[in-house]
Amino acid sequence: MSVTHYLLFALAGYLLGSIPTGVLLGRVAGKDPRRSGSGNIGASNVTRTLGKGMGALTLVVDALKGWAPVYVGNALYPEGAAYDAALLAGFAAVVGHCFPLWLRFRGGKGVATSFGAVAAVMPVVALVSAIVWALLVFFTRIPTIGSLAAAGLFVVLAYVEPHVFEVHLFTLALAALIVVRHAGNLKVLRQRWSRKPPKTYKRPPRPSHRQPTPKGTKPKGPDGRKGRR
Repeated sequence: MSVTHYLLFALAGYLLGSIPTGVLLGRVAGKDPRRSGSGNIGASNVTRTLGKGMGALTLVVDALKGWAPVYVGNALYPEGAAYDAALLAGFAAVVGHCFPLWLRFRGGKGVATSFGAVAAVMPVVALVSAIVWALLVFFTRIPTIGSLAAAGLFVVLAYVEPHVFEVHLFTLALAALIVVRHAGNLKVLRQRWSRKPPKTYKRPPRPSHRQPTPKGTKPKGPDGRKGRR
């Protein structure tokens, strides 16, 4: 394939990935996710802002944005003639989601779109990574941990079955992009975990109102008399 074909694949993938799903659904719902929560247009913040239904729809559409260019690219050129160009289109879709032209290059984290792109090449890897992501998010309530774990699994699980070098380069590029996009989240988590626990307040002892008994005298009883020996 010529350089022009590669550029066209990359441009098509970028334009498809740059469609701001969360913003469009926010306009339908009458609320912009960029002005609520973390300000991100991804599925996590859309869920917080618009509800679980809109969040799930954002997740599916964003994943399809990564899956479609890889699948269509391979379908247009059978027998693997455009396999590497299709991978390039999938990566470009993730870049478009992270840096959309229409939003002044302020997009999402690229996790859902990466899942879709990987699913078009290695469905089992995408499924296992998605399960691990879901479990970590469920138990930790921190999407960043699940996203970074999934990014690492993209790279590691690609070696379970034999693949061409382009696939390993593809998963490594996706993982690196996801880590870069979560740099701010990692900083927040590091600050949260490095905070020292607050010092416990110790209540000062209450002063005693009883007067000390002088040496050589016996304490008096309740009737004012000296106690017996």
